[in-house]
Amino acid sequence: MPKRRLFVTTALPYANGKFHIGHIMEYIQADIWVRFQRMQGNLVHFVCADDAHGAPIMIAAEKAGITPQQFVANISSGRKPYLDGFHIGFDNWHSTDGPENHALAKEIYLQLQEAGLIEVREIEQFYDPEKGMFLPDRFIKGECPSCGAKDQYGDSCESCGAVYSPTEVKNPYSALSGSTPILKKSDHYFFKLSDPRCVSFLSEWTQGLNADGKTRLQPEVLNKIKEWFVTDESGKSGLGDWDISRDAPYFGIEIPNAPGKYFYVWLDAPIGYLASLKNYLDQDSTQKNVPGAVGFDSFLSDPGVEQYHFIGKDITYFHTLFWPAMLHFSGRKTPSSIFVHGFITVSGEKMSKSRGTGIDPLKYLSLGMNPEWLRYYLAAKLSARVEDVDFNPQDFMLRVNSDLVGKYINIASRAANFIHKQFNAQLGQVGPNGEQLLIQLQSAASSISRLYEEREFAKALRDIMALADLVNEFVDQNKPWELAKKEGATSELHAVCSTCLEAFRYLSIFLKPVLPALCTQVETFLKCSPLVFADASTRLGPGHIINDYKHLIQRVDEKVLDKLFEMPEVSDTKPAQTSNPSSSSSSTKTQPPKAASAFSVDAPGGEVIAPTIGIDDFAKIDLRIAHIVSCEPVEGSTKLLRLMLDVGEGRTRQVFSGIASVYKPEDLVGKLTVMVANLAPRKMKFGVSEGMVLAASHADEKSTPGIYILQPWPGAKPGMRIH
Repeated sequence: MPKRRLFVTTALPYANGKFHIGHIMEYIQADIWVRFQRMQGNLVHFVCADDAHGAPIMIAAEKAGITPQQFVANISSGRKPYLDGFHIGFDNWHSTDGPENHALAKEIYLQLQEAGLIEVREIEQFYDPEKGMFLPDRFIKGECPSCGAKDQYGDSCESCGAVYSPTEVKNPYSALSGSTPILKKSDHYFFKLSDPRCVSFLSEWTQGLNADGKTRLQPEVLNKIKEWFVTDESGKSGLGDWDISRDAPYFGIEIPNAPGKYFYVWLDAPIGYLASLKNYLDQDSTQKNVPGAVGFDSFLSDPGVEQYHFIGKDITYFHTLFWPAMLHFSGRKTPSSIFVHGFITVSGEKMSKSRGTGIDPLKYLSLGMNPEWLRYYLAAKLSARVEDVDFNPQDFMLRVNSDLVGKYINIASRAANFIHKQFNAQLGQVGPNGEQLLIQLQSAASSISRLYEEREFAKALRDIMALADLVNEFVDQNKPWELAKKEGATSELHAVCSTCLEAFRYLSIFLKPVLPALCTQVETFLKCSPLVFADASTRLGPGHIINDYKHLIQRVDEKVLDKLFEMPEVSDTKPAQTSNPSSSSSSTKTQPPKAASAFSVDAPGGEVIAPTIGIDDFAKIDLRIAHIVSCEPVEGSTKLLRLMLDVGEGRTRQVFSGIASVYKPEDLVGKLTVMVANLAPRKMKFGVSEGMVLAASHADEKSTPGIYILQPWPGAKPGMRIH
């Protein structure tokens, strides 16, 4: 009989593209938690689905010349290599276009309507006159009405997190045609989130405790939610009613008794959690082999069932307000907790494929990189807080090589060969010192279990590696390699090596949620049954026979890691050959021809004037005024400074410049300079350089030293183009 019964989901990925590293991070986080729960003897149903509806998919399918259903099927067919590759064990993967979701969405809508929480209103909505269709929120872009950030979507701001209606966007434009949209009237259906019943329920639910007596929501989420409950001067709640309908043409689920009207994708998407579970549980359990299977209705109506959702911080509003309200007022169980995580960055930069700051999960796997390196590294960064996780390549390599290979696997490799060669692969009796060590490891099981339960994975792994350090200290103190040579020390050698392998098993129990494939190999090596947390109270014992030791994990190869971040070659048209055969170019700086003797008038600054170009050649170079937002030395380099530059794009660019010998970082911050803005990004040892700062120098740096960056006159603004 399972101790607990849990229903766990991750956010549904939108079915218009491949998985990115952010998806994989969320799935790994949830998968670790699910595996831990199962190792505790709990029953878990872990499901997800493709978010298949909406105008973006309809438009993309139209461009591809196929139906939306076929478009989604093509995307879905590519999911398995990612999930299998990173050992992510969903029980079921479904689609929001499945019959279960169509039925459940309509059923929940009608129940909300019966509860008096659906209202029809005539609204003005943006309409694209060129495309002949009403524009979905995400196809309206413009300036955020709260913070003024440019190129924000029509429903929420990625810069400040504000949520608003499309008609509030400043200087709107259609993302489809680029035209200025016009307002047209249409009847729309609203979920009345501002209804006093909803406000009262959500005020209590968001602040409430789950069955374990823990808060449903994290402190950071609760702080954010307070902003959404703020009332105006008249006492009206800040919770706005939710437009849940869209006009045809639209790919989605048609609203009952409302021809030409469809559910907004965000209404049926979370219902997809229930639909995927229903698809899983209602199938023949003998064929599906569903553990502890009961029907969908029976399972969810069980008051003991716990429901958990892992999501990113960008979709908190939908999951902590609309979703629980929809469930509650349609007579359904509400989530036990919503687990919100931050974004993933690469070396401190927001992920961007074009800027070389993204990680392609399939490329990672195709390079032969161990998926459990990534699982371990991300787990070592994840906590229960809503914090961004940074992937730093150097830190990744050092942490994996040090922790997994140097500390954990090292224990088995140092003891196994002695057990095989001198003791017929049999473990022996543990000595007094070894007994003390093993008791210390056993006693840590409860605290490590608690950290896993609370999703404090980083703390759990720190504690586990601290235990691994203790085991390695035990090895160094007892020196089995010396005992093997010492006459009369056979029993002592046997005890030391047996202690090491018993300790290695305990560490493997603790690491198994993070490293399932590696620990399966460990189970084969140790000839033990699949490890669970209850095994922390037992031992293999004297006389237990192990298998031959085979190396279990390799170190991260820096050369392979570098390939992960190599950007694809940019195929530019080669310029015509000039009359100067010595000229050459690179992506950062044109190499000067050899200086003329005595630096004559024909060679000002020590270099002859370059061959004549036309105005069209010059026009290809996009020179922009740049504001130096920050500047810092580059660790490991005496020449480079790392500059973060604002060229009016609403983001900053990272540029490396070889001016460290001349300028102090603090002297440059806040200044304006000139940069080449359309130079292809270049992957360097220290990161990606996204442009080039213009600087002047003499060709003969020894006789005429100095580098002088260009500074515009006062009044110039970031983003201005130099003509």
